[in-house]
Amino acid sequence: MMLGREGGYLVPADPKKKGAGSRSWLLMDASGQEIVLDVDKYAIMHRVQIHARDLRILDPLLSYPSTILGRERAIVLNLEHIKAIITSEEVLLRDPFDENVTPVVEELRRRLKPVNANHEDQGEGKDSGAQQDVETAEEDESPFEFRALEIALEAICSFLAARTIDLETDVYPALDMLTSKISSKNLDRVRKLKSQMTRLTGRVQKVRDELEQLLDDDDDMADLYLSRKLAGASSPASASASWFLASPTIGSKISRASRASVATVRGDENDVEDLEMLLEAYFMQIDGTLNKLNTLREYIDNTEDYINIQLDNHRNQLIQLELFLSSGTVVMSIYSLVAGIFGMNIPYSWNDNHGYMFKWVVIVTGIFCSVLFILIISYARHKGLVGS
Repeated sequence: MMLGREGGYLVPADPKKKGAGSRSWLLMDASGQEIVLDVDKYAIMHRVQIHARDLRILDPLLSYPSTILGRERAIVLNLEHIKAIITSEEVLLRDPFDENVTPVVEELRRRLKPVNANHEDQGEGKDSGAQQDVETAEEDESPFEFRALEIALEAICSFLAARTIDLETDVYPALDMLTSKISSKNLDRVRKLKSQMTRLTGRVQKVRDELEQLLDDDDDMADLYLSRKLAGASSPASASASWFLASPTIGSKISRASRASVATVRGDENDVEDLEMLLEAYFMQIDGTLNKLNTLREYIDNTEDYINIQLDNHRNQLIQLELFLSSGTVVMSIYSLVAGIFGMNIPYSWNDNHGYMFKWVVIVTGIFCSVLFILIISYARHKGLVGS
């Protein structure tokens, strides 16, 4: 059973309890240890020393855009379903039992696992990938907050990229089916997929805009160097000691991240090159996802244009058919009028020898109606009402 800590004593956290997910926080420190905190917002605010307005950004009941905020001792991270608070020594992840957050938890466990634990797993013959994880962990001398931030960015970029691929898988066959057969069912299906694409594009755009805004401001990026600020406030030993008093994992925590923070603070305090390269990598990934969605939108727009052209063509064909029928009706009316006049039983002088006369009237009337029909169609073609 996973336990949480509140005011010095442990509180059981039941993931099946109704409403427990909205108040649960997974805490994972730099040593790889984790507990589940079932506490209120005031305890979280006191622990990481942030304001209520910053914590309100992580409230799932409130709609806030994607945000990465650097504070004095914490990074407030709101990226879609990933809502976390990152300090120089620990990560607080909200709603760890959510199905979308579970992969992030697993990745945190794998990436933040201590090196010696990886060696033990390798000795037990867990899998061949353990050696690669060890080499990666030994080479990664980034501060803890950057490693945690990278995991969150990688998770959200992969999540949005996967949703884009799923959408592409559904959209292209639906558009091809609509092109081959225009029906209400196919139109409604494409309409729903286009609505999904619009919503997904907005979500990807928000994450991209936040990363772009962060990359454009060196001061904002410098605020994310928590280890540098902590090491610069006092000596590394005293800073670590004062911070560990508020941490649940009291003990020896001078790890690779601590050594990296000491090395970082000795350099230029305004140097944000490491973080800039990290953010640029995921900015390019999220920008590629956005380009895929834009390409998909263009394909949908082109398909709509093609369908509109088809509908216009069918409409023109109906107009042509109506014109032919109307022209035929006019000439047949004239022909019927002449036949009706000669078919009346009224004695007239010109009605004598009507057999001979009626033959030429029929011939002349037929010729006249045919010429009139040809003239009407020619005029319609000249005006562009009928295709040639």
